[in-house]
Amino acid sequence: MRETAVAAGGVSRRVVLAGAGVSLFAALLPCGASAQDSPPGAAAADGIRVLRARLGFAALRGEGKSPTPLWGYDGFVPGPLLRVRRGEALSVRLVNELAEPTAIHWHGVRLPSAMDGAPPLTQRPVAPNASFDYRFAPPDAGTFWYHAPYAAPGQVERGLYGALIVDEVEAIDVDRDVLLAFDTWRLDPGGMPDARRLPPTDSVGSSGPDEHVTVNGRPTLDLPVRSHERMRLRLLNAAGSRPMALRIERHRPIVVAIDGQPAEPFAARDARVVLGPGNRVDLILDAELPPGSTATLFLETPGGETPIARCAYANDGPARPAPRSTSPQLPPGSLPERMDFAHALRLDLPLEADARRGAMQAASGRQGRSNRSEADASRPLWTLWTAASDAPPGPPLFSVKRGRTVMLAFRNGTASPHTIHLHGHHFRLLDALDDGWKPFWLDTLLVLPRQTARVAFVADNPGRWLVESRRLEPVATALSAWFEVV
Repeated sequence: MRETAVAAGGVSRRVVLAGAGVSLFAALLPCGASAQDSPPGAAAADGIRVLRARLGFAALRGEGKSPTPLWGYDGFVPGPLLRVRRGEALSVRLVNELAEPTAIHWHGVRLPSAMDGAPPLTQRPVAPNASFDYRFAPPDAGTFWYHAPYAAPGQVERGLYGALIVDEVEAIDVDRDVLLAFDTWRLDPGGMPDARRLPPTDSVGSSGPDEHVTVNGRPTLDLPVRSHERMRLRLLNAAGSRPMALRIERHRPIVVAIDGQPAEPFAARDARVVLGPGNRVDLILDAELPPGSTATLFLETPGGETPIARCAYANDGPARPAPRSTSPQLPPGSLPERMDFAHALRLDLPLEADARRGAMQAASGRQGRSNRSEADASRPLWTLWTAASDAPPGPPLFSVKRGRTVMLAFRNGTASPHTIHLHGHHFRLLDALDDGWKPFWLDTLLVLPRQTARVAFVADNPGRWLVESRRLEPVATALSAWFEVV
């Protein structure tokens, strides 16, 4: 049975609080090696790239210890690296070999709504022993990722994710292109997943005795490099409930992209970065240490810094006589340079699970669609969705005409951080007085306790789209609302 749809187109609480606002992305990280390759034998006879959601095993605790059973695409964690050039068609067939429904969400990709992988909003869930074909042409170059829907509880946490790299039309002048995917796992002493063991509630992102942090599915990683090489480092935080604060010693990384969109290059503050769950950051790193050197990539924890990877310089001489003298920069993206705030649709969205639509509409006043019935106005704003549902619960949060600017204020009145992910669009993080925005685009945002984050985007992608709110303590809980662009 196959359904086919075709369209074109951790850190302590103290560290989390220190990473608020623009500083969450203005302090950066690591170093790298060679690009990760997709496992062989994954193409069907018709040329579609096949991904099988199935049981697998990984040495999450290192060599010499029993492997951990997990769910993975083709049985790998991370799943196979998918790569396509900007504007070229990508065809992927998901084959579900699990005992429960699933799908694939293409996180950060501005693709057609029917391909977004958000059941039951955009497709029926893919039943066991069934398949679904995803076909789209990514309009943006950058670092993205694919994963099971957050509305399918535990699937991403068991390992159902991988990276999607969309290359620029013209190759970027780097010697190495490196993906580093970070994750955390709760394991019992025998290496088995232990969902009953929760992390400490007073230390978001801490590595307790039952938590294991991995990079590319390993507890540590050596990254070979030669002196005077230039590397593009693609960092992904795949941990659903963990911000990641990382630092690379003796290097000066330059941030060139955030959440898949090019940014005006800037030096990482103190060579460190904090990545919220789901965030990606692209860095350019010039390897300027002498042959035979090493440089450690550290993960910040409540007890200090823990080595998680290492740049190991080869002894066979530099790659060229001197490092590059040119400044790194990516070609500009296609997102708008200006937004019309004067005629924007404005919404105030409290992140409490019991927030009601009527309260939200009364707070916004100006959004232009408050003529709902009294019963409709009393509906919950956020709903706990399941990917196996037959239909999305309730009406849309709002409906907006294509091309109009939308401004959302996420009010976190709780004591826990929340991660917000907007499907099908990228947004700007606004300054406090609406007099400007941060110089980068995002699709995922960490909203800290007792704070309000305000964003704006142009609703230029027609269809139905999710807004997901995930509370990070004690474990990530996904709540959703949806909107439509007409």
